[in-house]
Amino acid sequence: MIFKSKIKWVAIGGLALSFVSLLVHMFLANTSAELVQYNVMTGFVEDLNINAAGKQGVASRKLWKKVKSLEALQPYANPRNKYPVPQNQNNGFIHAKIFGGFEKIRSSICDLVTISRLLNATLVIPEIQESTNSKGIGSEFKSFSYLYNVDHFITSLRSDVIIVKDLPPVLKAARKRKACPIFKPQNSASLDYYIKKVLPKLKQGKLIGLVLVNGGCLQPILPSKWSEYQRLRCRVAFHALHFRPDVLALAHQMLKRLRASGQPYLAYHPGLVRDALAYQGCADLFQDVHSQLIQHRRAQMIKQKLVHDELSIDSYVQKVNGLCPLMPEEVGLLLRAMGYPPTTRIYLAGSESFGGQRVMIPLRAMYTNLVDRSNLCNKYELNKLLGTESPLPVNHTHVKAAEELKKERGPHPRPQPPPPGRRIYQHEKEGWHGWIGEKESEPDPSPIDLRDKAHRLLWDALDYVVSVEADAFFPGFNNDGTGSPDFSSLVMGHRLYQMASSRTYRPDRKFLAKLFNSSSDNLYFPKRSWTVAARDHLHNSLEEAGLKRQLLQSKLVSFLSHPIPECTCTTMKPIGDHHECPKWLKDSVAKSYQQQTATTNENEQPDDDDEMDEFQSDSEDENVSNELTVERDEEMDPND
Repeated sequence: MIFKSKIKWVAIGGLALSFVSLLVHMFLANTSAELVQYNVMTGFVEDLNINAAGKQGVASRKLWKKVKSLEALQPYANPRNKYPVPQNQNNGFIHAKIFGGFEKIRSSICDLVTISRLLNATLVIPEIQESTNSKGIGSEFKSFSYLYNVDHFITSLRSDVIIVKDLPPVLKAARKRKACPIFKPQNSASLDYYIKKVLPKLKQGKLIGLVLVNGGCLQPILPSKWSEYQRLRCRVAFHALHFRPDVLALAHQMLKRLRASGQPYLAYHPGLVRDALAYQGCADLFQDVHSQLIQHRRAQMIKQKLVHDELSIDSYVQKVNGLCPLMPEEVGLLLRAMGYPPTTRIYLAGSESFGGQRVMIPLRAMYTNLVDRSNLCNKYELNKLLGTESPLPVNHTHVKAAEELKKERGPHPRPQPPPPGRRIYQHEKEGWHGWIGEKESEPDPSPIDLRDKAHRLLWDALDYVVSVEADAFFPGFNNDGTGSPDFSSLVMGHRLYQMASSRTYRPDRKFLAKLFNSSSDNLYFPKRSWTVAARDHLHNSLEEAGLKRQLLQSKLVSFLSHPIPECTCTTMKPIGDHHECPKWLKDSVAKSYQQQTATTNENEQPDDDDEMDEFQSDSEDENVSNELTVERDEEMDPND
């Protein structure tokens, strides 16, 4: 009996342990499922040219080093002339609504602060409609605070403009009664427009409303006597507009993961945005439904008079003229020509990449360490930024029962006609392009679409920080004087202001289109002359030649894409419009350079040929073997 009793207790104990083990396994599986995504998908292939301590080989250092000819340029957006502090007794209040995505919001806010200073008015924190129109998003965030740090914004600009979070009760009631004048300025409205038309109404009613749609409300280039207003734009964009603390914290965590093991990384923004593709007429670069979607959007732009051209346009002519984005495959070939190894870490920026993952396949084949925010962050980290969101109503299509359909149709004659085509149910049509086969016009955005637009603001904010801080940045497209400000242009301008010597490629797409056409049959095995031409062009785009082209093209659309010389100074002898940096800034730069040099000498051996230009076309030394350009063998079939 005692023996049987012991067996029973052992069996019960075993069952209890098994049950506890099962619960533990279920708990671990539930809590760590999201972390598996990060652990698996960010298993980078390490670059053998860089060891765990971050020491780089000669070839690797040449790919990531700073641009020496631009090291003298330093950020300096402080006022340089008499600049009085704003007074509480001013002309009134400005209340604004901003429409558009991330790029238009950022550009519009900078112009809005500048206009408030010009009119000597108090600015009310503007409403960002992209988040306001989205119902049920995080209740702890509202409009402007959904993306930016409100308190830091107000504090940083207290010497420039008085900013308040809300209107006084009397004026708030007047705005609700629509008793204040509303203005819808154009993207490039002049200073005279505000002084002659807007200012009198502001003085009269003490309140005006501005509706900003096209990504700005002030002309990009101002006369030299208004240079302080240009520097104010820089202070807003590069110092006052900080993202929410939790957004910045996650972005810095992404930077830490990207730079693990001391590896540098390159940020790449494809520029494959539906609006830009439709504006430029690049529909033929895609296939099937994607081409139709671009044409639908272009038709809308023509009706809105944003495009003054025909609906059908030859996309290949547009591409030859440099108006269409570089495709990811072409970018991969250019990076190979520059010598970036297949293990290079590339961050794919942009909340929208038109064409999906299919267009990224060639680039992923060339560079296996291509990652985006979904690879670097788990779902818990991303969802935490969204806050507490209320559930959206589910729109299910009512599928009638067979008996109800039979009653509606009535008796059928015999023989019955052939059965109709299979019913298309709502769950099969879900998605932002499900309307293509049913309607000629694009439907109004659904609640899910509006919420996704709000979410994309946060994803763009993460990508913006990672792109600005990257060791190198390559834009697949920037507007170059056409259209409204875009993501790449703002990143390039921020990098130019923050550290002009950072490696920011500014490719001339018109030149590269001709270059690709000259070797279209053998792109993966180009001739030596093609590789040298591509490499020389990209290297020159890093320096003054690229800056000059950006000045003549991009600055005409957005000052923030090229904020020099107004917002910078030089530590060398000033040339042209450039100002000399103050002594305190020169001393700070010199001290920082000495510390950096000392650290470099401790960790690395000096490079004997640092002073030589490693990208010259006539270089035929040993470094050629370290590059990924493949010399075509005359007996090798490039189609094999």
